[in-house]
Amino acid sequence: MLVAAGVMTEAQVDRVLELQRHPDEKGRFGEISIRLGFAKKEQVDEVLARQFGSASEVDLSKSRLPATIVTAFRNVLPFAESIRALRSQLMMRWFDGTPGQSTLAVTSVDRGDGKSFVTANLAVAFSQLGEKTLVIDADMRHPTQHEIFGLRNPLGLSGVLSGRADLNEVRMIDGLGNLSVLPAGALPPNPQELLSRPEFGRLLNEMSSVFDVILVDTPSAQEASDAHVVAQRARAVLMVGRKDKTRAAEIKQLGAVFSSSGVSVLGATLNEY
Repeated sequence: MLVAAGVMTEAQVDRVLELQRHPDEKGRFGEISIRLGFAKKEQVDEVLARQFGSASEVDLSKSRLPATIVTAFRNVLPFAESIRALRSQLMMRWFDGTPGQSTLAVTSVDRGDGKSFVTANLAVAFSQLGEKTLVIDADMRHPTQHEIFGLRNPLGLSGVLSGRADLNEVRMIDGLGNLSVLPAGALPPNPQELLSRPEFGRLLNEMSSVFDVILVDTPSAQEASDAHVVAQRARAVLMVGRKDKTRAAEIKQLGAVFSSSGVSVLGATLNEY
């Protein structure tokens, strides 16, 4: 695999194999290759990830996705590892196959905390696990998911909820076969009213019969009460805080508000990227 990727030559592979046969050599193939300067650690890690069936990566040179989708391009980086750890926690706490537990709202205390960034990368992580995953951009005040995934944003969610569009607005993401996105669409004057309509609940119910995981990106909680409306529809929420910015008391207070309205608060994650 290292030869096919152009990282090592056949002669270098033979040299490493020769050293491995030496009785005093206890290193693994990758360790020896790194020590001899034939390969870099991240190159070996990427090959090992593929060899053992870990999440596949997208070729950055052939994709139109921006590099902010870190999990798709560099799944050996610490951020990608953290996203996969968060994915594991969510699978234990919510996405465990229980009927009615396929939708999760993702929000933050304030704008700029990185909730949309975390949502997008978390969605990629779920899709790489083989879960059919949908991102719904319900932030119809400052939508970003269409920008993150490089999509056009003509009608989207606002068009579906207002009856001007259908589910053809759901777009599959090239290179990530299990991932789809429903952009926010045109900014309406009444986003909270649109989200409060029965159509939004019916949309989530219909999508839950198609997708294993639905992540709904919401406006920040301080910006609007849209997040509370979405969380009640989803029945569960994940809060994103920003390192050195979000106060613990703010997260605690926000969680208490969600809990008091019957929403399952799965926890909070700290974003430092």
